[in-house]
Amino acid sequence: MSLLLAGEPLAPGRPLRPTLRRAATLLGLALCLPGCQGRESPRADDVCPTGDCGTPIVAENHLRIAAFNVHRLFDTVCDSGACGGANYEALPTSDAFGSQADRLAQGISRLEADVVLLGEVETQASLDALETRLPEFGHAVLGEINTPASVDVAVLSAWPILLTRGHREQDLPLPGGGTTRFARELLEVHLDTPGGRTIVFAAHFRSKVSDDPARRLAEAEAAHDIIVATAREFPDALVVLGGDLNDVPGSPPLAALEDGGELLRVSSDRPDTETWTYAYFGDYQAIDHLYLARGGGAYVPGSFRAAREARGGYGGSDHAAVYADFLTAP
Repeated sequence: MSLLLAGEPLAPGRPLRPTLRRAATLLGLALCLPGCQGRESPRADDVCPTGDCGTPIVAENHLRIAAFNVHRLFDTVCDSGACGGANYEALPTSDAFGSQADRLAQGISRLEADVVLLGEVETQASLDALETRLPEFGHAVLGEINTPASVDVAVLSAWPILLTRGHREQDLPLPGGGTTRFARELLEVHLDTPGGRTIVFAAHFRSKVSDDPARRLAEAEAAHDIIVATAREFPDALVVLGGDLNDVPGSPPLAALEDGGELLRVSSDRPDTETWTYAYFGDYQAIDHLYLARGGGAYVPGSFRAAREARGGYGGSDHAAVYADFLTAP
């Protein structure tokens, strides 16, 4: 485990001003005390199993967390030496790059999230282009793996960053023997949020292009162990994993993440018809996910959504964005 960022000076957090839609979500779902502390993860249709909803939880400790594969946000510099045309690395003009960043930023802003976990951001210049267009996010970090034309994960946050850690150098055992590593950084970011610490993990598992399912399974098994260990290290923190995991519910990698019941796939309380994030030749697949580590935080039941446009993608990406509402320190 490497230390990517020792932490930046803490700045005052932005005031929490929930929109009417957010407030309606919280109150309408009636996540409540004492029956709904989040640790038992009640279903959306069974919000208060005790039948006693008590007083609704105050929204000051409410966070919306999103995950969004922005789809190949390459900057205007050719790093690989082979760019444009049929080459892997795109080489957009300044105008095309600006237009892509504009559209993505507009989509991200519409999510009304406090934290966004990004995938397929090439460089710091790519991340800076988004951050300058999104003044509501005063803090950002890139999980750069330092290979030419890498499309990396990143985190945008409205709240100050306390600590960032990376895990890509860790050797991951393969099911058939040998080892591998995370395809991209598994980026761990600790945030100073209302109600206490929030820890997010931005992930982008091995794609199915020239598929290597054993590597994706190894990534999932290692991510499970790392996230569970971190949740135990910080038992009062809200801990969330999000990103393009390149596999669907019931697949071996997602089963590995859910093994033991310590990580909850928060979309599991929504109909399958509403959770898909990617269309592959007419096959609608849920491959972008959010997971909650059971412990110090809570998922607001029924709040998971996949944001998509008419043709299935979002904000110019070929992926939908996903988001859900959480509570710190229930």
